[in-house]
Amino acid sequence: MADDIEIKEGKIIGGWRAPKNLIKGATNSIHNDKAAKNVGMRGGTIQGTIHLSMFAPLAQKLFGDRWFEQGAVSMYYTFATTDKEEVRAIIELPPDINEEMLPIATKDVQVKAWAELKNGQQAMKGTVSIDSPKEPSYLQAIELKNSKPEDLRILARLKVGDELPSKEILVTQQTANIGLKRITDQLEYYMGNDKSPWGNAILYPTAMFESMALGYDRTTYGEFKAVPFYGATEIRNINGPALVGVPYIAKGKYICIGASSKTEYFWLDSTLEEKETGKIVASMRHLNRFMKAGSRSYKKKGN
Repeated sequence: MADDIEIKEGKIIGGWRAPKNLIKGATNSIHNDKAAKNVGMRGGTIQGTIHLSMFAPLAQKLFGDRWFEQGAVSMYYTFATTDKEEVRAIIELPPDINEEMLPIATKDVQVKAWAELKNGQQAMKGTVSIDSPKEPSYLQAIELKNSKPEDLRILARLKVGDELPSKEILVTQQTANIGLKRITDQLEYYMGNDKSPWGNAILYPTAMFESMALGYDRTTYGEFKAVPFYGATEIRNINGPALVGVPYIAKGKYICIGASSKTEYFWLDSTLEEKETGKIVASMRHLNRFMKAGSRSYKKKGN
């Protein structure tokens, strides 16, 4: 667990983090300075899913290790951060809970959470939970709005309900260790069998996203002729944690396809199942957006 976590004023507050933009060299990418500025961003952005892993130590502080088994983080990205820009994660404590009572054993708990920059700007907002609270998570509570097919250009060929090809996932410890270099909060549980109470090292939230992000090798500029960026992500442990060295099958489908004034977007729901047993270990809801300003489909039509 991170040693710079503070608890004050009814909140669990993580330390300041400054992740590097390790993919800023990607062309036609929102993570590239030139491409990002061309569509109105301040510069090449840090993936929102990198910041998701900042919440794990705070959730562990609040709920204990069981958060990795049946906990969730649900975040809507509100402001894109750039290379080495400092940001921190914050989770509200449940009412009448203080530091001496942590970790809490209460089930079915959900609290507000967010990440912020030093100037107070929120980079993302949402919820963190344990077990199955009665109230929906931040993303589950959002009303999803589909657009008419004739209103879509970038995503015109996609349809709600379309299932993506399933994919076998097997994360090795070597691959996990390489990925750890991208995130700022590295728990011992991620680093090897001897560090984890579950026998194998566990996947951190960023790696869980990548395991369930079906079709994202197709969301490049070359596929859709538009600059994509992440809009929201929910990672939920159901029979977790997801483990290094265990084969899984990822399955998913589009649940919403629409357009706003500046983007076209799709929402994807996916699951991670044990290959051997079919048991659902984790699920994800994710929003992917495509900038109209960076799309040939809109430039050709003059708007």
